[in-house]
Amino acid sequence: MKLASGQSLSHCPSMTDQAKNHWEDFQLDRTVTFGHYEVTKDEIIAFASEFDPQPFHLDEEAARATPFGGLVASGWHSCAIFMRMIYDGVLANAASLGAPGLAQCRWLKPVRPGDRLSGRYTCIEKRVSQSMPNVGIVEAFYECLNQDGTVVLDWRVTQFFRCREAPHAS
Repeated sequence: MKLASGQSLSHCPSMTDQAKNHWEDFQLDRTVTFGHYEVTKDEIIAFASEFDPQPFHLDEEAARATPFGGLVASGWHSCAIFMRMIYDGVLANAASLGAPGLAQCRWLKPVRPGDRLSGRYTCIEKRVSQSMPNVGIVEAFYECLNQDGTVVLDWRVTQFFRCREAPHAS
């Protein structure tokens, strides 16, 4: 993969050489929990005001008259919160090289003011890139849960991580 600068992803300088978790550290079928975040009414309204100004994200009274029965966070806001949780709980301590995208993003339950969110991920597939042998590819399934343990959103994502050592040709 080439970056805008023309430099390949596999040669991107970063802090990853000091990072603890490289591709080799992600274990198949192992579930890891991380993070917590308490959602506030004010941030729900602020995000919605700028990015998703639907009444059930902005106004408690109007939201009561919807099938939600009350104020709820935009799904995009929930995703932004979850991305920050993933960064803080997983990526900040990893040799991350980014991601080409999500294969799945589902909003399963509303996120409400006062919800305390946590996350978990499971490595469901991993392989070394054929074109960049010092880059490992992880397919991960991420879930965001509320304080009751209910999954409120989930993602299936492909992520790139630096390998500690390029695999030897056999």
